Amino acid sequence: MRQYTGIDKLINSFDQALRSLVPGATSAQRANPGNVVESQLGVSEARHVAGLMRVNHSGEVCAQALYHGQALTAKLPNVRREMEFAAIEEQDHLAWCEDRLKELNSIPSLLNPVWYGLSFGMGALAGIAGDKYSLGFVAETERQVSLHLQHHISQLPAQDERSRKILMQMDEDELHHRDTALNAGGVNLPLPVRITMTAISKLMTKTSYYI
Repeated sequence: MRQYTGIDKLINSFDQALRSLVPGATSAQRANPGNVVESQLGVSEARHVAGLMRVNHSGEVCAQALYHGQALTAKLPNVRREMEFAAIEEQDHLAWCEDRLKELNSIPSLLNPVWYGLSFGMGALAGIAGDKYSLGFVAETERQVSLHLQHHISQLPAQDERSRKILMQMDEDELHHRDTALNAGGVNLPLPVRITMTAISKLMTKTSYYI
């Protein structure tokens, strides 16, 4: 197996960042679960759904960055593989959200590069702290993402089955990632860390809805 140098890893990280941030650079490996007949949405409804999907797209950008950062610094090979596999599944979510935004004549958040950088740094630090904390960070992240998704599902217009199907599949995947991380040895994070993660998540949610 090839041994990658530090330069190789930096180039790979830059490539991963571009794929996560440049619209159209990521393709889903699974079929879009929102492949149902489109329902007519009013102007205000479409604008609201676009805001929700923009938040969820930013959340997936953050998830990509977290996994990329953790995979870069994880110590055990099996943990690194878990991070890389989860990142691949999250790429589907990224592509699905982007597709839905296009259908709603909207665009991803302009703040995504900021969220990616912050999340990559947090993921890398979690990996340095140790694999059990890295896995615990994944579990807590996915738990919070699931709560956001469930809240957004409840806010969708009743007729918007297209968005609902996408978010429901995303929620199922996030909970699976959480359980996988816990089963692999993840530990509960200290309360101050969880509070900080929640605060950053709320900031991202409130700004990405509009910008």
